[in-house]
Amino acid sequence: MQTTSTILMVRPSNFGFNPETATSNFYQREDDRAPELIHDLAKREFDGFVALLRDQGIRVIVVEDSVFPVKTDAVFPNNWFSTHPDGKLILYPMSSPNRRLERRKDILEQLIHSGFMVSEIIDLSFFEEDGQFLEGTGSMVMDHGAKVIYACLSERTHPVPLEYVAKLLGYQLLSFEAAQEINGKVSPIYHTNVMMHVGTDIAVVCLESIPKSSDRLRVQQSLTRSGKKVVPITVKQKLNFSGNMLELRNEGEEKFTVMSQSAYDSLTVGQIQQIEKYSTIISPSIPTIEKLGGGSVRCMMAEIFLPDGKKG
Repeated sequence: MQTTSTILMVRPSNFGFNPETATSNFYQREDDRAPELIHDLAKREFDGFVALLRDQGIRVIVVEDSVFPVKTDAVFPNNWFSTHPDGKLILYPMSSPNRRLERRKDILEQLIHSGFMVSEIIDLSFFEEDGQFLEGTGSMVMDHGAKVIYACLSERTHPVPLEYVAKLLGYQLLSFEAAQEINGKVSPIYHTNVMMHVGTDIAVVCLESIPKSSDRLRVQQSLTRSGKKVVPITVKQKLNFSGNMLELRNEGEEKFTVMSQSAYDSLTVGQIQQIEKYSTIISPSIPTIEKLGGGSVRCMMAEIFLPDGKKG
């Protein structure tokens, strides 16, 4: 299935601006407010987000971030692990050394204690030794039904680990270049999930950010072949995190598209209607997390596709 009804989220302890990641993430902006205030605001935004999801019957496993060592980006767990229906759990190579601290054994143990079956843990962090990175479902947007991985190459998304994961999962890899202009400088888009989202029936994608027409056509044709309704977004909408969405379902099989309030506000009425044709929109307000972290709601949710250990 493309969607899951269970996600894991990490409640932040020391959320803040990370200068290590800001060199490639141009969505991050510094803030001169007191760190204690920022920590408090981030926790409030996180708690409000979790409440909205649970109100719709979506299962959220909340893990508290450990206070030490300090991990400013712990609220974005989708970058360091992914789970799969055959019981695989993959750990990913992270570009920023201080983000590698987010890989916590106790979080994996909590999944098992929550009733999920992990048959194999595949640790790809060895790629870090060679300066090769692949930051989970930030770097990769997966169409599970069609078994396709979409990935825009960047200094956080390298070809060798990409090909490794594609072969590991038995997925076709569709990689391409995507760029953005920030303050007059053209740079690669650091994570694929900033510029595209793939749901069960729709795909929201910023085709404008793919400079090569042949790549744009490959992406669009692949999505269309897999039966997706393609909803194009503009560069300006992408900068408001409108590409950073995730589709979830509840136990009643109702589908929901989760996007931030800033993403929702940037969409046109027509785009919203297209999304609502297939799912109900959930739009939490997370301005502090978006501004300082440079990531939005999709980055905060690690999907749990593991089999139910109790049934086994």
